[in-house]
Amino acid sequence: MSPDPPPSHPPPVHVAVIYYSSTGTVAELARVIADTAEHEGARVELRRAAELAPQVAIDANPAWAANARATADILEARPEDILWADAVILGTPTRFGNVSSQLKQFLDTLGGHWQQGHLADKVYSGFTASATKHGGQESTLLALYQTIHHFGGILVTPGYTDAAKFNDGNPYGTSHVGGPDVPVDGEARTAARIQARRVVKFTRAIKSGLSLAS
Repeated sequence: MSPDPPPSHPPPVHVAVIYYSSTGTVAELARVIADTAEHEGARVELRRAAELAPQVAIDANPAWAANARATADILEARPEDILWADAVILGTPTRFGNVSSQLKQFLDTLGGHWQQGHLADKVYSGFTASATKHGGQESTLLALYQTIHHFGGILVTPGYTDAAKFNDGNPYGTSHVGGPDVPVDGEARTAARIQARRVVKFTRAIKSGLSLAS
């Protein structure tokens, strides 16, 4: 009987966390997700979508201006960040029940890479926040995921795969209710960690399986 082959090390998992945040809520969720993914052994890039609003509008909102200053050191997202990644976790506040224009504009720049199939076969997941309880969190994530279907991406959502998910109640992705005066709470942080761990777990499994099949 021939000896078993030596165990192979799983390939490294690259995770890009790309988000837009005006007053800081989605930015905080992005940090929790990025930190958790890194703790799970992934190589992580945290990137923010470029701001499209005029400076006068930002300056008129103290929380918006404060978040712009606090996140100025985070690099703006580029198409290369998605090409590098095995998994892409996208964050956006709700805008009338839809994806923010800033994140959507970044996604709309990816047409050339989509045509060449560069965006397919990657894991994708999403997270969001709204100022009110029925502010369109689910519809925002579902709208975001329509784009992923066009990419040929592999959706990994949290579902109700952990008992804690019955507390926040959103199977589509992490979400938080509240603006700058309502900090991200423990419930949302727990949901973000569950989602990040699940994304890394299945990205690693998919990448390992593909490497064996090639």
